[in-house]
Amino acid sequence: MLCPEDSKPVEAFMTRAPVVRAIAAFAVIATSLYIALTMTPRLGLDLRGGTQIVLETRDSPTVKADAETTDRALEVLRRRADGLGVADAPLSRSGERRIIVELPGVLDPTKAAEVIGKTAQLTFHPVISPADQNTTPGQGERVIADEDGNLLLIGPARLTGDGVSGAEAGIDPASAGGWFVTVDFRDQGRQEWAKLTGEAACNQPGDPKRRVAIVLDDKVITSPQVNEGVACNVGLPGSSTQITGSFTMETAEDLAALIKGGALPVPVEIIEQRTVGPTLGAAAIAASAQAAVIGIVLTALFIIAVYRLVGFIAAFALACYALISYAALVALGATLTLPGLAGFVLAIGMAVDANVLVFERAREEYAAEQSSGGAPGTKLRPALEKGFRNAWSAVADSNITTLLAAGLLFFLASGPVRGFGVTLSIGVIASLVTAMVITRVLAQWAVSRQGVAARPRVTGLSDIGRVRRWLTERDPDVMRRRGLYFVITGVLVVTAMAGVALRGLNFGVEFTGGRIVEYSTSRPITADAARELVSGAGFPSAVVQTSGPGGPEGSVISVRTGQIGNAEVARIETALERGAGEADKIRDELIGPSLGDELRRNALIALAVALAAQLAYLAFRFRWTFGLATVVTLAADASIVVGAFAWLGKPIDGVFLAAMLTVIGYSVNDKVVVFDRVRELWGARRKEPFASVAGTAVLQTVPRTVNTGLGALFILAALAVLGGASLTDFAVALLLGIIVGTLSSAFVAAPLAIVFEKHNAAPPPQPKQKRVARPREGSGAVV
Repeated sequence: MLCPEDSKPVEAFMTRAPVVRAIAAFAVIATSLYIALTMTPRLGLDLRGGTQIVLETRDSPTVKADAETTDRALEVLRRRADGLGVADAPLSRSGERRIIVELPGVLDPTKAAEVIGKTAQLTFHPVISPADQNTTPGQGERVIADEDGNLLLIGPARLTGDGVSGAEAGIDPASAGGWFVTVDFRDQGRQEWAKLTGEAACNQPGDPKRRVAIVLDDKVITSPQVNEGVACNVGLPGSSTQITGSFTMETAEDLAALIKGGALPVPVEIIEQRTVGPTLGAAAIAASAQAAVIGIVLTALFIIAVYRLVGFIAAFALACYALISYAALVALGATLTLPGLAGFVLAIGMAVDANVLVFERAREEYAAEQSSGGAPGTKLRPALEKGFRNAWSAVADSNITTLLAAGLLFFLASGPVRGFGVTLSIGVIASLVTAMVITRVLAQWAVSRQGVAARPRVTGLSDIGRVRRWLTERDPDVMRRRGLYFVITGVLVVTAMAGVALRGLNFGVEFTGGRIVEYSTSRPITADAARELVSGAGFPSAVVQTSGPGGPEGSVISVRTGQIGNAEVARIETALERGAGEADKIRDELIGPSLGDELRRNALIALAVALAAQLAYLAFRFRWTFGLATVVTLAADASIVVGAFAWLGKPIDGVFLAAMLTVIGYSVNDKVVVFDRVRELWGARRKEPFASVAGTAVLQTVPRTVNTGLGALFILAALAVLGGASLTDFAVALLLGIIVGTLSSAFVAAPLAIVFEKHNAAPPPQPKQKRVARPREGSGAVV
């Protein structure tokens, strides 16, 4: 309890609170605007074009692949990437044994794989003699083709890449511009090189035994002959040597890059490779920008029409939200990927939810304040304050559940889908800032104006709305037919599972392993014609699909195969060009079978953990009955969406996983709002039957559900129409999920809670405590 004197600091703080919020809002907007104007976003390769290669280190006979050896391999690969001329190529270790290599602007994966993906150690061998197919190598010896294709018998390795400190291409003006490669050795490498070349020098010039074979990845990259001036058993002295020959600038630089790359401490294997053309990324950015603009405009017009003045303020806050989210992404250095871009656009539509929750609660509080008498204008600000305060519980809980889904995406997903988790997390936090700070500051200022107070209808808060009024007047018993709701839900789930059983799931290459390549052709071509061309190239089992538009009047051809190499991809491209004109590769993804199994397993784990996390959080925040009802309903929601994709034959891939976890987050968000209202009403009506309380709570949350759902649907409809193939499937999954999730909150989750509560011995929740002022005995204290 506080004495009157003690209450002064509290009153002063309450007086200063709006000012503090106003300063904070201005600071956040100003800082975000500065960052947006002065910094550029970091685009993922799927938006700016380039190649990403994921390598996995393997155990060698003598060395175990672990974090330490993987880090050493990463440094070798970094030098090789530098040799490709991609000095800013980001390389990073993922987990204990994986290395992610990004090569911006490198659209031909063949050369990248040839240089980056060399897997064996760099070794130096003596040449014993020429060989043929009948040559039998001795112990430690082997037969290998030299750089000209001639077979050589070489001895055991005498020197490895560990003894090489560097290599560089150079040009000798004295020899008419001849190119050479200088190789630098470390101490031990220098001694071994002198011994090796000294032994070779004991043979006559022109004798193959006078050569030294330098081998990488079981291939002789060069086999130079020791110069005549080198003495027998003395060798080449010094810490460096030159390799000369008929080099061009390109071949000399490639050889230097391979030698400079040195030895990988352990072999590596390419388990994933993605190549995206810059035109596809540019089209995705343009489509997402258009969808964002259209979605924001439609959402803004909708909330202005529903909530008038405070709706206009919320629309301005929505624009601030987009600015703050973008600035946060840029400031944190987050990589913006294609799914991440879709997540950013989607979060704009979902950001309106907190505003809708506050405004609906403010409408209720205003109606309650009116019954106590007084001028209508004087009730606006108290009602708005209570709206923000009473809506906070539902806002916080719903956003935390969405953050759980976003966090699971970040930790359990891989590749571009992780970017979706990052942007969704930033979007959730930004929506809280805009709704609870920016909207609050502007709305409080607006309703305090004398002109506004004299016309309360202009604010949009003086009326509960047509939908709420209609439901209040009729007061339908929506829980009376809960048995019918269960039957309908069961039929939908069984139908969905029938689709999975009969048609199967069309797993993308991310989950099955294999390769998918997309081409944009200059001439249109049918799927059957394209399939014939691909089959004629030697791939009769490839899955070939076409869509448009490709070039000015061409097609987009998608070819999905098993594990094939870059040479086979080039063969497919040549075949397509014979029937469809010029074929530009716009996407190329290669997923190894082990990685596909892992991604599929992680997807199932992500969904299971998401459901478990939601159950744990809801049981903690509400009651176990509410949590169990929510999770059972979520399982039904997810199965219906998966079954719909099975019936439609749409791909189940990483983007679909992002959509599913978002559906779970959104569905939980909606159910949290319903159960938050159930908890509040049940605390105030402890003696009323729970079924009646649950039905009333559902009716009271209908306006919020409809208004928030429409805001998200505007965005998703724009994405579905404008977003291209991958974003269209993403939008379709979310459209289905939001519709199903919204309906299931009222007609499945709430009825299930009624059933579960019959087996719950716990008493109803305590009534919500209201802050009231009352005198303290003996002094004028305030509680």
